[in-house]
Amino acid sequence: MNNVQEIDYPKLMGLDLSLTSTGVSIDGETFTIKPKTKGVERLAEISDQIVDWANRIRPIAVIIEGYSYGSKFSRAHALGELGGSVKLVLHKAGFKTVEVPPKCRAKFATGNGNSGKIDVLASLRVMDPEKFTKDFGDDECDAWVLEQMAYAEIGESPYQWSPVQMSALDKVDWTPLYDSLRGSKQWPELLP
Repeated sequence: MNNVQEIDYPKLMGLDLSLTSTGVSIDGETFTIKPKTKGVERLAEISDQIVDWANRIRPIAVIIEGYSYGSKFSRAHALGELGGSVKLVLHKAGFKTVEVPPKCRAKFATGNGNSGKIDVLASLRVMDPEKFTKDFGDDECDAWVLEQMAYAEIGESPYQWSPVQMSALDKVDWTPLYDSLRGSKQWPELLP
């Protein structure tokens, strides 16, 4: 991740929040945050690490996967606490967040909003087999897709996405991203 500071387009950060393995993507490079604590300490540990990374790289926006309300066996309350904690610390630190519905993330990655994590990873392996190896985890994969969605939205993704995949961007409220771009005045060509 040494080259993160050298890019000349807006930095973004993708997050796939998880209580056990939060996926993070910055400039296409991914890693996970695996807390060693439980309860409220775990919420603080994950949130603190995320805001520390955000303060280091200064992303124009942080793209977070939204909640999967219809998931079977969901740990909705615990994930809701994590999502709220992360959004709060990012807001307090001055970062804009964009929430992407899980079906939009899946549709962007595969062309089908009902695709599961295995399908998403398989689709990305076809696209870039060197990057998406067998060791590439679901959380990192989802964080990477979220980051790429934002880059595709502003026309800066280095990958080719089909019209069906690009249509997934239409269901996301990108207002915080564009507000942040307007506020920076550094990349006026990326504004609609």
